[in-house]
Amino acid sequence: MQETLKKLQEEALQKIEVASDLKELNDVRVAYLGKKGPITEVLRGMGKLSAEERPKMGALANEVRAAIGGSIEKKQAQLEEAAVAAKLAKEKIDVTLPGYTVKAGNPHPLTKIIEEIEDLFIGMGYEVAEGPEVEQDYYNFEALNLPKGHPARDMQDSFYITEETLMRTHTSPVQVRTMLNHDGKGPVKIICPGKVYRRDNDDATHSHQFMQIEGLVVDKNIAMSDLSGTLEVFAKKMFGEDRMIRLRPSFFPFTEPSVEVDISCKICAGKGCNVCKGTGYIEVLGAGMVHPNVLKMAGFDPEVYSGFAFGMGVERIAMLKYGIDDIRHFYSNDIRFLKQFDRYEGQ
Repeated sequence: MQETLKKLQEEALQKIEVASDLKELNDVRVAYLGKKGPITEVLRGMGKLSAEERPKMGALANEVRAAIGGSIEKKQAQLEEAAVAAKLAKEKIDVTLPGYTVKAGNPHPLTKIIEEIEDLFIGMGYEVAEGPEVEQDYYNFEALNLPKGHPARDMQDSFYITEETLMRTHTSPVQVRTMLNHDGKGPVKIICPGKVYRRDNDDATHSHQFMQIEGLVVDKNIAMSDLSGTLEVFAKKMFGEDRMIRLRPSFFPFTEPSVEVDISCKICAGKGCNVCKGTGYIEVLGAGMVHPNVLKMAGFDPEVYSGFAFGMGVERIAMLKYGIDDIRHFYSNDIRFLKQFDRYEGQ
């Protein structure tokens, strides 16, 4: 039995020495130290030995086990170290190589314009109001002094879903809803940014879907001079301190009097050029004093309250500010176009 144990130790140590990987080494461990291994089989025959020989054989068996186990641990450490070294050599990184450039995104030009306008008017005490894009005919037209059959409805050819539901043609319904929520008590001071929809043929200056920002102020003793002063501040902040505004008489069903608002041409400083078609001014938005009928339908007493409203196309403001000649660029998702607006950051 003693010779058998010594022989098993020598065999195991030889196989451990030539093991080339961790799997092969583990197979040796299981073969010699496992419950069904030859050493265990030898120890099961100790019952046939005399009482004097059993302790000696038990001690020898433990020595053999310890020798094999120690050799396995040593070989395992060597194999693991070699595996790590091989992996590091295979996955070697050259830290002197230049890194990859991570391109950061930036806000869309229309988003920049909206945020800039919001910041300006919030600083003047306005609140930002929003409303549904799928709107009821009443809020979109009737409450704005545009009853059914009114010829001015043709100015805003609409996407109707049902006879009483449509995609809003302007953000003015938000003004109506806000005034109704005030229960006839002022002041109301809001701007309403959002998407609007009209049945229009897409070309360089028109789109069936575009962005609008409208403003509304309702309070006691509001006059046209308040509107003019507000729009002058807007024009100077958006287009430059040297810009001037001009108000021209116009017509909108929901304001009376109504005006078209122009800004002086940046190219010729109001002298007249081909950009402004010789007039010295470029149209930017429409505005006016809130019509008494609109105030009355919203629950305000027109004998006590007055107000002004204005509305502008975000795309038109962006086109004028950045010198863009085609509205379709905003919706083309052309990265070459969008990358140009990094230069305007902070303006």
